[in-house]
Amino acid sequence: QVQLVESGGGLVQPGGSLRLSCAASGIGVDYYSIAWFRQVPGKEREGVACISGSTGATHYPESVKGRFTISRDNAKNTVALQMNSLNSEDTAVYYCAASEMCAIQPGRYDYWGQGTQVTVSS
Repeated sequence: QVQLVESGGGLVQPGGSLRLSCAASGIGVDYYSIAWFRQVPGKEREGVACISGSTGATHYPESVKGRFTISRDNAKNTVALQMNSLNSEDTAVYYCAASEMCAIQPGRYDYWGQGTQVTVSS
């Protein structure tokens, strides 16, 4: 049984940092590509980072490039998302997801976590 469990969300002030973690079981993060998506009510789910299972290459949209960093720990079978210089537009529920390849479309992902709330507010 595949499970992805996110942790690390919470309330942070503008300009602050937060580190999210995605713990995988039933699949290996050194094989599956793992992505982070975020979603706010009324909007589509948006991809913010992906790390390729086969190559370890990372991908980011322009909206977070230079502020977010995705990394993985193969030994612990976890993927982290380090988020710096946060602003109110980063407020969302953040999900990790697994697919055989990094892709922009959420529908391309086979497995999803339950999500963790990130709120950026003073």
